[in-house]
Amino acid sequence: MTPSKGTRAVGLDRAAEERAVPGFLEAARADERSRVLVLQGDRAPLSDADALYWVSPAAVPGGAEWAFLGRAEDGAALLTAVLASADDDPFPAPAGWASLRAVGGALSHPESGAFVTALSLGRWLREAPHCPACGASTEIRSAGWARHCPSCGREHFPRTDPAVIVAITSARHPDRLLLGSNAMWAGERFSCFAGFVEAGESLEDAVAREVREEAGVDLVDVRYRGSQAWPYPRSLMLGFLATAADDSAAEADGEEILAVRWFGRDEIGAGLAGRSELLLPGPASIAHRLISEWYAGSA
Repeated sequence: MTPSKGTRAVGLDRAAEERAVPGFLEAARADERSRVLVLQGDRAPLSDADALYWVSPAAVPGGAEWAFLGRAEDGAALLTAVLASADDDPFPAPAGWASLRAVGGALSHPESGAFVTALSLGRWLREAPHCPACGASTEIRSAGWARHCPSCGREHFPRTDPAVIVAITSARHPDRLLLGSNAMWAGERFSCFAGFVEAGESLEDAVAREVREEAGVDLVDVRYRGSQAWPYPRSLMLGFLATAADDSAAEADGEEILAVRWFGRDEIGAGLAGRSELLLPGPASIAHRLISEWYAGSA
């Protein structure tokens, strides 16, 4: 089946009140005006390098999990249909298929938000079909935003796990930034320090603990800078900028973080511009935003 011509989903409105309308998702799937973002694993089709490829409901392959994302500016229903991971593309797309990590930074804000929402919902829909309380198979409700357990009556919703991420500046040398290299990475790849918030922990306490554990540094002047939904696996990343109390205390834990380094502003600028061997986070991530704002002097 050939997909319809892709279109940009500008001005996404979640229209959450419509999720409770009985039969709403089924009606939207039957409406040829609806537009669908198909996902396979964590990849979406592209109509161009900076635009998603939306198709008609009739063009979606079988076996997908469906959910309502919201309304476009022209009133069309925007849906997602999520397929299991596979090696082959489910259908051709004009600019191929790509992951959120690869193209999220190039998309418009509404399309990036739609991709994040679809991926967050889709992973939950495919990976959590059973009630965690009794193990029974659950039923999709609220146009893909809830699950009902017919056995024990519980309602379940998509999880969002708070995580903190922080860029660290020097108190003595304001033109230096401390970054770490994760054990899962290779070569000269460095980024901000991050970790999940533990039970009973405030965001500020989580920032202090993570940095102390990973880099051996105590912090002062912890400042909130913004947030980003990040569906790897289901996080809400809360970004901070902080200052090290003692630059010389910086030392990698040797387990999760293999190296920590103080970088000068010129080194960071060269890395952001791709003029050095230093690999920094891609533009789709809040880590990139924290580093680039610091470099620009706007943090």
